[in-house]
Amino acid sequence: MEQIDTIAPAKGRPREFCVDTALAAALRVFWRNGYESASMAELTAAMGITKPSLYAAFGNKEQLFHKALDLYERDKLAYTEKALAAPTARGVAERLLRGSLELQMNPYDPKGCMAIMSVISCGAEAESIRADVIARRASSEAALIARFQRAKDDGEFPEGLEPAALARFLYAIMQGLSVQAGAGATCAELSQLVETSLAVWPTK
Repeated sequence: MEQIDTIAPAKGRPREFCVDTALAAALRVFWRNGYESASMAELTAAMGITKPSLYAAFGNKEQLFHKALDLYERDKLAYTEKALAAPTARGVAERLLRGSLELQMNPYDPKGCMAIMSVISCGAEAESIRADVIARRASSEAALIARFQRAKDDGEFPEGLEPAALARFLYAIMQGLSVQAGAGATCAELSQLVETSLAVWPTK
């Protein structure tokens, strides 16, 4: 259910706006520009609110980014958690790759990966942003490695194949999808990459 907040600006009458809608707009700005390149002027314009309203509802820019990243993971990356429930390691990989492809081909969202964009563009003054993104990525990677370890224990992989290496290989493909999508690759080209990756997926 959408949350409606009434925030009193510094002067004038209270301003009513939908917090969920404003946060979704901020997410798109951060996703498109990265953390540091997203200016407060662009954020407030996209969110349809004033700076005092932003501070009152979300805190500062850093706190707003963390909330936007929460929304990104909950809404845009929901497929990743579902993928881990696939009955086989190849099924996990297929769900992740197809989910990543669908995300990049959504015409209503920016291309690329919000987390990667923000980490690459972060300077020393935004170290907390980098640390948060890296910690989230490490948690997701650990879950995927654990899932692939179970697959290895069940005899799904050829001898000598390490779950951690396979998880990083899969992440590299997914990151490649986002980079190529941002560079203008077509749906057909990205689909071919997904199909090729699944065709060479290691199985016994």
